[in-house]
Amino acid sequence: MATSPPYPAHPGDVPGGPRRHAHWWQRPWVRYAALTTLLTLSGLVILALVREQTGTEGFLVGLGLAVLPVPLLLAAFRWLDRVEPGPWRNLVFAFAWGACAAALIAIVANSFATRWIATATADPVGADTLGATVIAPVVEESAKAAAVLLVFLFRRRDFTGILDGVVIAGVTATGFAFTENILYLGTAFGTDQLTGGSGVASVTAATFFVRIVMSPFAHPLFTVLTGIGFGIAALSTDRQRLRRVLLPLCGLLLAMGMHALWNGSATLGHFGFFAVYAAFMVPAFGLLTWLVVWTRQRELRTVRTELPAYVVAGWLAPAEPFALGSMRARRLARRYARRHGGKPAARSVAQYEAYATSLAFLRHRGRTGRAGSDFVGRERELLLQLWHRRQAARPALDHAARLTAPPVAYPVAPWPGAYGHPPYGPRPHGSHPYGPFPYGPFPYGSPPYGNPRYAHPSPGNPPYGRNT
Repeated sequence: MATSPPYPAHPGDVPGGPRRHAHWWQRPWVRYAALTTLLTLSGLVILALVREQTGTEGFLVGLGLAVLPVPLLLAAFRWLDRVEPGPWRNLVFAFAWGACAAALIAIVANSFATRWIATATADPVGADTLGATVIAPVVEESAKAAAVLLVFLFRRRDFTGILDGVVIAGVTATGFAFTENILYLGTAFGTDQLTGGSGVASVTAATFFVRIVMSPFAHPLFTVLTGIGFGIAALSTDRQRLRRVLLPLCGLLLAMGMHALWNGSATLGHFGFFAVYAAFMVPAFGLLTWLVVWTRQRELRTVRTELPAYVVAGWLAPAEPFALGSMRARRLARRYARRHGGKPAARSVAQYEAYATSLAFLRHRGRTGRAGSDFVGRERELLLQLWHRRQAARPALDHAARLTAPPVAYPVAPWPGAYGHPPYGPRPHGSHPYGPFPYGPFPYGSPPYGNPRYAHPSPGNPPYGRNT
């Protein structure tokens, strides 16, 4: 008996079949090598520039202070991404791009533009003000938006909605703010060394209070607006090309505008700064926080709504849609798997949860007419990933559902024991708790949607073939 339903191989993988040839620049390792080289060189250059401006001692002080808010911000964005966790490599790329490439672009472009304006107008003070309120927001937000654009274009499978845009944009901005804070705090420390300032009255303390205590979320807040624009564009259909272009641009313009308002508040004195902070920054932060949390809950509702169709098809157990649509149930399932099966079982459950969430979102896009031409192949791939992990995941999810699911709305069927434990109860339909292996047929075009393109392939029907 096969362990998973087979599916047809690509012709290029069949002996004697046509081979697939890719140009050398299309090979993944070439792209990864080029990107790694670019980010490494950017990091080395930005390190030298910041150290030159702050000195070695100032750089170390700035580094030690600037790193403090980074774990909190990254943890917050990772928490938002827990519904459908994206690959770590995307987050590492986003942070590295913000801290290295975007910061280097900003330093070089801002310095060049400010010097050019000062030379052309013979007004260094006005050039600094214009550079901070106009040039810097445009350059910095564009540089940070480039990371979101690259993920949107080249990692499209991982970029499916608003939360993905928020997370990538927020992590990129966190990396950018980290490097910028090193520069500002290191420069402030150098100023205190020259003037003899120390304690709470020092420039370093004032800079730390404004940038680390009061506004660690400032850069993420600006760039998240760009991420939301890309996230809404990701929800658009292929036919809505104008919308897919205009929405990211609108988000970028909003990010630039809020950034300009924030930088301009520094020229209004202490009272103007605090007025802008209280009247705009705090409400905007609260509104965006509510939006992303609401979006997170909406995605969980999508999981609970879409996955029951796969219960009907026989791919999921009855208790799984609710358990997978509850973060508490997911956590309990992972904990149960770790307690009874160790880290490998917990990892399988976490992967099962992620693949099931992706399947729900894919089904939702297909039902609303926003799925691409790869719908069938992607659905098949996700179903097979679930199939491979079902032995570890289903008992854990069943346990979590028993602890969290309302018994009337979400009946929990018994599942045989796992990890060497006895079953919870008698097994209906013979030896298998949910019917004969592997759940029985579900014809194409059947309810709940009746669309042959988006119908549910069951383990007993094409395109998989029956297990033997």
